[in-house]
Amino acid sequence: MKILFNKLKERWDIDNNRQFLLILVIFSISGMSVLYVRKIAFAWLGFTGQTPFWEEAVVWLLVVVPSYQLLFLIYGTLLGQFEFAWEFVKNNINRLKYLAEKVNPL
Repeated sequence: MKILFNKLKERWDIDNNRQFLLILVIFSISGMSVLYVRKIAFAWLGFTGQTPFWEEAVVWLLVVVPSYQLLFLIYGTLLGQFEFAWEFVKNNINRLKYLAEKVNPL
């Protein structure tokens, strides 16, 4: 486990365990918070167990993914890890752009 932690610390360019712990907390609370966003969005749109999967997937991509990024940035800022959160969000946006270009090259 220590090897994994050290690899993540190196990859994320962080120096100490306190910063590492804060980043893990940011991931955790962002993930938990986005579940509430999903629940509210799906209820507001009237989704039920009968809703086709493709509709849920589209809404997931359009609502939940950006909400997670925003929450991650907010929690990162509140916990003093703005630089890490901003770089993480930028990298995710670039990955999404890359995937979109692969699917629909213009």
